[in-house]
Amino acid sequence: MATALAPARRVSGPLSRPETGVHLREEERRATRVLIVDDEDAICHALGRFLTLRGFQVETANSAAAALDQLGRNTFTIMLCDIRMPGMSGLELVPHALQANPDLAIMMLTAVSDASTATDALSHGAMDYLTKPIDLPALEHAIEKVRRKRELMLHQRQVDRLVRDEVASRTAELEREQHALRTLTVTVTETLINAMEAKDRYLRGRSHRVGELAASIADEMGLSEDTIEAVRLAGRLMDIGRIGIREEVLNKPDKLTADEYAHVRGHVRVSMEILAPLKHLGVVLDYIHDHHEHYDGTGYPRGLAGEAISLGGRVLCAADAFDAVTGGRAHQRALPQDKAITYLAQHVNSLLDPFVYEALRAVVTSGKTLRFIRPVAPVVAAG
Repeated sequence: MATALAPARRVSGPLSRPETGVHLREEERRATRVLIVDDEDAICHALGRFLTLRGFQVETANSAAAALDQLGRNTFTIMLCDIRMPGMSGLELVPHALQANPDLAIMMLTAVSDASTATDALSHGAMDYLTKPIDLPALEHAIEKVRRKRELMLHQRQVDRLVRDEVASRTAELEREQHALRTLTVTVTETLINAMEAKDRYLRGRSHRVGELAASIADEMGLSEDTIEAVRLAGRLMDIGRIGIREEVLNKPDKLTADEYAHVRGHVRVSMEILAPLKHLGVVLDYIHDHHEHYDGTGYPRGLAGEAISLGGRVLCAADAFDAVTGGRAHQRALPQDKAITYLAQHVNSLLDPFVYEALRAVVTSGKTLRFIRPVAPVVAAG
């Protein structure tokens, strides 16, 4: 290579005009470790001697491989690197050097004074470049400038890290608060439902049974864990609207009149009015809204049909229907599980989604529902 040092102030590139006001203190220079990488020993020696006399700590390497070895064993502040070297070039070295030391500030030396070389150097991760021959006072100023730029970069990284940590902390705190609110909501709602169910021996434990059976069906269908849990929760909360049903209707031993049936159907609307403000329940609200929709569109409250009904709503409909026919009513005998499955088969494609019914049948046939539909012992009042 041609001689790269010049006594005159002959420097081109972005650092051709040294700026004033950027001067390192003596202790800052002593703390600055510089790695000079050039395949010409004379250049390494000359630059190294100059920078050492100016108070910097200097090491040299005559190839990219030797530089990587140095970077693997020591920590440097700045790497001053020639672009054109045998084997791995300076441009190819840059990403490897930054991988070894992400905090490294890199300056490139090039004998080619064209814009494309400068662009390549900067795009590869270098902070600046100088063209040869090098004016030594300008080199010192360039190193001081790059060191300041590196300090700003490290400070910005620290700020970014603090911001990320703060965002992560606040997000985690918000998630904890949302979880606590969700838990409180479920607890309060279930308390109300349990109090309501305690008044009717046919309904006692129903919400828990429907929720667990619905979760088993969703699991049999291969749905995600989040969906399974949402279905389970919807089953436990879906009957909160029964609070709005008059007791004489709720406990009526005979078949309901048309007006009374319309009154009962209103419990879905009441459920949504109670739960709708709780936006954090997400899809659980959709499942509750749809649990009385029929696959053929004859259900309520919106008369949805087929896949227009949320999948969770279709699952709850099947679990709810199974619990109703196996639990019995004052005017209706409870059916054994096998007969309940046979009975519900007659309502596939009308009341029930055929795919959901098959999952229900598989769950019941395998015995997974036994612990969910076991009758709850009646509450005996203390005398």
